[in-house]
Order: sequence, then C-alpha cells, then structure tokens
Amino acid sequence: MIHAYDSVIVFTLGRVLIPVMQLFGLYVLFFGQYGPGGGFVGGVILGTSVILSILVFGLNESSGRLVSRVLHGDGVGLLIFAGVGGLCLIGGGAFLNYADLEFPGLDVASRRYLGILLAQIGVAVDVAVTSVSIVLSLAVTNEEEDSHV
Repeated sequence: MIHAYDSVIVFTLGRVLIPVMQLFGLYVLFFGQYGPGGGFVGGVILGTSVILSILVFGLNESSGRLVSRVLHGDGVGLLIFAGVGGLCLIGGGAFLNYADLEFPGLDVASRRYLGILLAQIGVAVDVAVTSVSIVLSLAVTNEEEDSHV
C-alpha cells in the first residue's frame, strides 16, 4: 500500500504544485490544437499530477480513494473517442471527419473544433487513467514481492 509522505515540506509543495499541474494539463488539453500539446500530452500531465498526489498524500486520503474508483472506468476515453468517430459516420462522412458531425446550429468550423476537442478529451482521459493504473499495478506488484522475501 502506498502511504502518505511524512515531510511537511513535501506535503506543502504537493498542495501547491498539484493544482498548478492540473491546471496546466487542462490548458495543454484545451489549447493543444493551436500549438504543441493536445490529448496525449494533456493526459500525461494530468496523470502525472494524480500520481504525484498519490505519492505525497497516499491512497488513504479522499483523493486516493477517488483514484481507485476512477480506475474502474478505464475504457471511458476510448468510448468518447470512438463515439465522436461514430457520430461522424452517422452524419454521412468518414470516421473522424469532424465536418460531418450532426450538431444543429453549428457551422463547419465550429463542428470541426468541437469534434477535435471531444476526441482529444477522450485521448487525455485514456492516457491519464492508463498511466495511473500502471503506477498502481507496479506498486502492488512490488509490495507483494517484498512481502514474499
């Protein structure tokens, strides 16, 4: 089990840095189509902030218990990504051709922006959840090996 770190300095820096990391991850996610970034990089930053919160505060905190519940929804990002592509197919176009999304009242440029954003959100969710699940599975595996030695 991952326990909370017992240093006041690490605890205080964690309280300051983790929200800044999450805000930066959301910035990279939402403005990634205008510059470097996007769903993968935003998901890595968000996943790293969650991993840092687990390492600093432990799994027994409320955020740690929330992480264990979120890991059950591992395929949500894939469903979002595939759902956007399916909506494009329903609109009569090709898979992930965002101009064919059926949203009433939106012009082609707005539909493309919304489609790209939804697809990037799906990628970010999947990357963040996968990175956290990898770290947690390695932690459990190492603890099981240490208990057998």
